[in-house]
Amino acid sequence: MLELGVTFSMEQLVIDNDIIAMEKKAMEGVLINEETLAVEAIKEIGVGNDFLAHPSTMNNIELASDPQVFDRYMIGDWRAAGSKSAVDVAHDIVEYVMKNHVVKPIPEDALKKMKEIVKKADDAFNKNR
Repeated sequence: MLELGVTFSMEQLVIDNDIIAMEKKAMEGVLINEETLAVEAIKEIGVGNDFLAHPSTMNNIELASDPQVFDRYMIGDWRAAGSKSAVDVAHDIVEYVMKNHVVKPIPEDALKKMKEIVKKADDAFNKNR
């Protein structure tokens, strides 16, 4: 716990953000319709056969979530793509954001309100000293 106060991992923040996004997506529930139930694919392929390579499966694979850090490659494809760990992928994302992110300025009206709130709190604090 003490170490938490003096260190920070931007990679961990990216990983946590990915996990939270997946949880939020799961909380939205599951879309149920003929396409997501793959009714036509079941009729076409037949019960008990291979659905993984069917276009309907590939079209709907990201419906559950679309993580940025965690991939869904098969092990051979993952190795062929460079075998990057989640930490390595998170590090790449951190580097990209640090190089490319542009901070949008706070709108003047919002900044003015924020300053008013701080002044009011400061005044109340100083009054009660």
